[in-house]
Amino acid sequence: MKNIVYIILGTLIGVVLYKSEAASWFRIYEMFQFDSFHMYGIIGSALAVGIVLVQWIKKSKTKSFFGDAINIQDKEKSFARYIIGGTIFGLGWALGGACPGPIYVLVGAGYWALIIVLFGAILGAFLYGILRGKLPH
Repeated sequence: MKNIVYIILGTLIGVVLYKSEAASWFRIYEMFQFDSFHMYGIIGSALAVGIVLVQWIKKSKTKSFFGDAINIQDKEKSFARYIIGGTIFGLGWALGGACPGPIYVLVGAGYWALIIVLFGAILGAFLYGILRGKLPH
């Protein structure tokens, strides 16, 4: 039952990403060229909604869809970790033309060349898992 809910929600999110053009390579390119506000508006509104919802979940002790307690751990504050990690993430996003979520949407939409980007993202996550203990967190 849980997997069905995740598949339905993932499909819904994929449709929203595709229809809002958030998974469009052209829109991502426009964003990195500072030619359009479209993606900044989507990212900014998602960030604002995320901040409000996370704070609400933390304060109201909200339970998950399945009745489990939601426990969101505070992040360790570190300037270098966010600058280095954000730079690597941004470079990968710019080179690949998509951040991790929309990669699946674009492959599903028939942009088969992004299978290479998906493979690189999975390989990068795998390498991070191997090197995690040696990295500055």
